[in-house]
Amino acid sequence: MKTDLDIARAARLRPLPEIGAKIGVPQGALIPYGRWAAKIDEDFIESVEGRAKGRLVLVTAISPTPAGEGKTTTTVGLGDALSRLGEKTAICLREPSLGPCFGMKGGAAGGGHAQVVPMEQINLHFTGDFHAIGAAHNLLSALVDNHVYWGLEPRLDPRRVTWRRVVDMNDRALREIVVGLGGAANGYPRESGFDITVASEVMAAFCLATSLRDLEARLARMIVGAGPDKAPVSAAAIGAPGAMAALLRDAFQPNLVQTLEGTPAFVHGGPFANIAHGCNSVAATTTALRLADWTVTEAGFGADLGAQKFLDIKCRQTGLAPDVAVLVATVRALKMHGGVEKAALGAPDVAALKRGFANLDRHVENLRRYNLPVVVAVNAFAADAKEEHDALIAHCRDALGVEARLCTHFADGGAGALDLARAVIEAAKDGAPPLKLLYPDDMPLFDKLKTIAREIYGADHVEAAPAAAAALDSFDAQGHGRLPVCVAKTQYSFSTDPAKRGAPSGHMMALREARLAAGAGFVVALCGDIVTMPGLPKRPAARDIGLDAQGRIEGLF
Repeated sequence: MKTDLDIARAARLRPLPEIGAKIGVPQGALIPYGRWAAKIDEDFIESVEGRAKGRLVLVTAISPTPAGEGKTTTTVGLGDALSRLGEKTAICLREPSLGPCFGMKGGAAGGGHAQVVPMEQINLHFTGDFHAIGAAHNLLSALVDNHVYWGLEPRLDPRRVTWRRVVDMNDRALREIVVGLGGAANGYPRESGFDITVASEVMAAFCLATSLRDLEARLARMIVGAGPDKAPVSAAAIGAPGAMAALLRDAFQPNLVQTLEGTPAFVHGGPFANIAHGCNSVAATTTALRLADWTVTEAGFGADLGAQKFLDIKCRQTGLAPDVAVLVATVRALKMHGGVEKAALGAPDVAALKRGFANLDRHVENLRRYNLPVVVAVNAFAADAKEEHDALIAHCRDALGVEARLCTHFADGGAGALDLARAVIEAAKDGAPPLKLLYPDDMPLFDKLKTIAREIYGADHVEAAPAAAAALDSFDAQGHGRLPVCVAKTQYSFSTDPAKRGAPSGHMMALREARLAAGAGFVVALCGDIVTMPGLPKRPAARDIGLDAQGRIEGLF
């Protein structure tokens, strides 16, 4: 059986000028990064800002399981199917992080015959955007410690520094560290730590900024700590935004690649949805919308995380609104939500599938809270039974009143998602009703969190650690109360317990810590046991990645 890497290598890629021409990007606006990737010139992007936007399709999914759902694969397959139907289409995806690639999750370029390519380049380093984001973040870290060392004004209390460092790797040993050891020449010893780059506030601001000017303004607003009087100290106060923006200037230009079938794909930015807001860059999304009639984008993990944040954070800040939402589901994952273990998924089990419908139902209900038309994409696996597909499609039609389409894009590429593409076009033909956000801007921060917990997660109440509750109160008092809340929690459950599959209700949600991301424009609520620096599994994927005799990368998946 061919691997994703085998399929990607066998593909005949089109020259990038040919790909750009499909959506009106001239060759002169392409800045090549190797043979098969390019950035879009900022001047060209500015030249199309006045154009009307095309239609936006948001792809999301049921709650993830080890069985797999295939959200990125479906995004690519749907984009290729729309192209096959003659629609001018662009795809918008996040860039993969090195942490999952070398850890457990693997790459993030799609799979089978529904991939963005070049797969190796996209998954490893790509155009260097993540390195630029990490460098900008860590420059601010260095400037913070230098500011403390020299006792510069405004004074920054080393006990109240909140800005951490980042690295794009899963490294649990760096979660909590002590810096400044070795004597007076090395500064003041203090506790600190590392987050993974995709959890960086710089990453979030980068992905939500509408322009370089907006990005620099967001960088300036970032809070790095407090002075002896407990007054917040910003990145602007220590003179960091200009240099940070200089490091990010080239990275901010969206990246253009292609799918296996030659559909233009923007792959840019990459915040995780379980610890950040889980969407690709606004710069890429808005550029695609002005160039294509259809833009297909995804939001990370399940709809309770990625889609909720896409709508309540990204859309709230930008005025974007999807015309239709596609909810990806698999028979295998729904059977796991119905109580079947992974090893037993090969056997048909309609009863377990029906028990798992509760997870699908809640996600559909949640998306409808936002006034979104919903289409369910049933991502087929080879071992699925026909009676299972029939039961799932009938449940969507009869119990939920939504269209569900069987998709075989993993095996058949865009041809396997043509029915899904037609259903999406039909659902969007009259335009979506006005987007209805989950909560108003002027609701207090803790009430926003409780609203998300109750309405989206099915929780009964939220219990906040005293320090977290005090932090939310202080953010309200400092004038940040109108910001949306970005929940960091496990992606595997509606609850904060990853073992609770299905659609648990009446549970308690524990708020452990609250962090202000004033530059990104939201408040992070860390709930349950979620961490902002993942660890590696017992057998990391890195152990199987290497070079073959011809010097080619092998082992990526």
